[in-house]
Amino acid sequence: MKVAILGGAGFIGSAFVRELNNRNIKPLVIDLLTYAGRLENLKGTKHEFIKADIRDYKLHDILREFKPDIVVNFAAESHVDRSIYRPQDFVTTNVMGTVNVLESSRRLGFKYVHISTDEVYGERCADELSPLNPSSPYSASKASGDMFVKAYSRTYGVENIIVRPSNNYGPRQFPEKFIPKAIIRSLMNLHVPVYGDGSQERDWIYVEDTAKIIWDLIKKAEWKGEVYNLPGGQRVTNLELLKLLGRVIGKDISIKFVDDRPGHDRIYCMSTKLKYEVTSLSEGLKKTYEWYNQNKWWWEPLLQDKFFKEDEPWKV
Repeated sequence: MKVAILGGAGFIGSAFVRELNNRNIKPLVIDLLTYAGRLENLKGTKHEFIKADIRDYKLHDILREFKPDIVVNFAAESHVDRSIYRPQDFVTTNVMGTVNVLESSRRLGFKYVHISTDEVYGERCADELSPLNPSSPYSASKASGDMFVKAYSRTYGVENIIVRPSNNYGPRQFPEKFIPKAIIRSLMNLHVPVYGDGSQERDWIYVEDTAKIIWDLIKKAEWKGEVYNLPGGQRVTNLELLKLLGRVIGKDISIKFVDDRPGHDRIYCMSTKLKYEVTSLSEGLKKTYEWYNQNKWWWEPLLQDKFFKEDEPWKV
């Protein structure tokens, strides 16, 4: 099986590269290497690499030459705070980039796996048939991309599936995100900024579990535009998460409450038609903390990023 991974130098994408390597598959990784896509994430993996933009028509030529059986698209702008700060980037990558990939699938005939997010459902408990109700520029751009995937399935017969994971965490996640930011700032004896009152509830899934489930879906999908929710089944508030993380680290985490970001969803909640097992949140946090503690070379060059440094980065 020939697999191309778009955004394969990112957080979840690189985890999926490792999952394919475990299956003796050497994928083609296509990544623009923006701030969150880093070759460091692919250290120790077997892959081919081409630097390219999913919004660029040259992507068609790359995929035509490689002749993939399956293309998995992890390439996205994914941070809500950045979408508030600069929404245009999310439209071009998450919508126009998705359409560009779909055009390649329509013309070249490969099967397409579209990686989406639980945030497209908004503040509700949702199953795969629930309507989309996005709240942020990020989730609106992802919902728009999802709709194009559905349209290409219906109009052109493109073989695809849509996968909507809950909040992923684990090694190699860019420190703009809540868990790596909390771990790194605690290692540096800094406070962790918490939006609002910290009662926002999220459902967490360990990134290696997500990669395994996606591989299982690829093997059994009917490729008729099916949607698969991937909840972790481990919902906690942000404050509860920091308490659990503090027990893993072995000290209380210093918290600073800051103004809530605009449009902040209070809860994400999904059910699924799938059955699978996941890593417990306590065990996953332990693995994640140990990785960041032992791999400071990976994150120390990233500490000047304002979405790590600032308490309310969308205002900067």
